[in-house]
Amino acid sequence: MKFGVNTLTAMFVAGVVGGLALTPDGRAWLRSPTLMLGGQANASASPDPAEPAVAPAPAAQPVAPMQDASVLRAKAGRLRIGVFGDSMGDGVWTALYRGFAGDDGVTVTKFSEVSTGLSRYDYVNIQAKTTRQLDETPVDVAVVVFGTNDAQGIDDGGTVHAFGSDGWKAAYGRRIDALVALFRSRGVVVYWVGMPRMKREGFDGRMAIINEVVEARMKALGVPYLETIGLTSDADGKYMPYAEVDGRRRLMRANDGIHMSMDGYLRLAEPVEDAIRRDAGLTG
Repeated sequence: MKFGVNTLTAMFVAGVVGGLALTPDGRAWLRSPTLMLGGQANASASPDPAEPAVAPAPAAQPVAPMQDASVLRAKAGRLRIGVFGDSMGDGVWTALYRGFAGDDGVTVTKFSEVSTGLSRYDYVNIQAKTTRQLDETPVDVAVVVFGTNDAQGIDDGGTVHAFGSDGWKAAYGRRIDALVALFRSRGVVVYWVGMPRMKREGFDGRMAIINEVVEARMKALGVPYLETIGLTSDADGKYMPYAEVDGRRRLMRANDGIHMSMDGYLRLAEPVEDAIRRDAGLTG
């Protein structure tokens, strides 16, 4: 999938604007209060009619060995990368698209969607949506970036688990496992990107809970987990709005304290690109 510079820029701006409009700092998330148990939603008011209204939690998947990323070397001449996630995923897609723009045979496709996540399958069922996306557009690599909209309760087949509770962590983990199992059933190599440091202390704490669950599941499933806290924190471990890049001080974060600037997304995507290049035997 190739786009012109103007089209790419327009898509990125649209994604960022949409993300900023519907972030947990906004007001558009105020819906279905029965699920707002210690979390905040980031989605429009109407569920996606293409997705099932009721989504029971999938069964836990068995622990799997480390995935064999060396299979990508055989596909280096025709490598199909897909980015799945929320508005943060939109930005990572833009950065990866730029990063691989000069590589013949490498495509980077955006499957991410603003205001989606793994908590509210009554809004958009990511498992069903991803299945449909892979049926329509197969990929070799999945870069997954979910979390900004997930600090809210999960309806686990009629039982609503409050965000951060043991029940919530178990249900969230099952959804992660099922998504990874789906990718693996299609022979897709997975790279999961963690949430960055957030400006507001309360929201940062909620993202830390999500990162903890995701990192544990990636370790159990043998999937590379690319943490971003170190990339988005200053020397004191605090939120870092600016960073030195090539000797210049550059803005890394959007005004909402959640999303990134373009330079910030390039920073997040760099280790992802490096990992894919290494595993696929591609030169930078």
